[in-house]
Amino acid sequence: MDRQTMAVEAARAGAALAADLFRTSLDVETKASATDYVTEADTGAQRRIVDRITETFPDDAIVAEENDRRKRLRTGETAWVIDPIDGTTNYVRGIPFWATSVAAVEDGETVAAANCLPAVDAEYRAGTDGAAHDDEPATVSDATSLETSIVAPTLRYGRECGDAYGRLLDTLSPAVGDVRRLGSAQTTLSLVAGGQVDAVVGVVPSRPWDTVAGVHLVRQAGGTVTDLAGDTWTPASDGLVASGGGVHDDLLDLLGPRFPR
Repeated sequence: MDRQTMAVEAARAGAALAADLFRTSLDVETKASATDYVTEADTGAQRRIVDRITETFPDDAIVAEENDRRKRLRTGETAWVIDPIDGTTNYVRGIPFWATSVAAVEDGETVAAANCLPAVDAEYRAGTDGAAHDDEPATVSDATSLETSIVAPTLRYGRECGDAYGRLLDTLSPAVGDVRRLGSAQTTLSLVAGGQVDAVVGVVPSRPWDTVAGVHLVRQAGGTVTDLAGDTWTPASDGLVASGGGVHDDLLDLLGPRFPR
């Protein structure tokens, strides 16, 4: 089995467990903050994904959100980046915008990604020759005007981020067609890959499990992903801008004065 097939199968397996427990009574704990949740659905789905991967690729590294798994990618390795439930706050509240995310990375290059959104019956996946949304090719938006574009702020903006989210809204709201925040970075990036959302912006540091799969989907669907300075995005970048490409430069110009890099 190749890694592209495994990414899809492992994501589906984890998503099935999470979907079975969605909107049921769960024990909910918190991690770094009062709204940074973890449930037995997170840990159970991650365990199922890891077990599925390690059966076939026992020597590959695992980078994953929950438990004591490693949290950063290393140069030169082959690794799997896993988020069993991206958007756990939505999941806990019964909001259907959450994703089970799996990506495979070889020596710094993502070679496969799958984001399953079972609560809305959607799946996004990509290898190295294009992206798919369910059974159709995924293609980014062809929007060329910010004034008519839907732009989504993403990533977690806790109290430790100060006024970053407020400044981002103040910057975007007067200039774009509409602002949508979905509460799940992988869901939002998937929608950019599928052309349903024109662009996504994150102005705070990200974690690999929140971004790697979705960034690969956007790129394979024909989109552009950079940091706030317009340089190629990597998991070490502080900010993230992903779009269909037609509004990318205008969006960077808009953000630059408020979020200099």
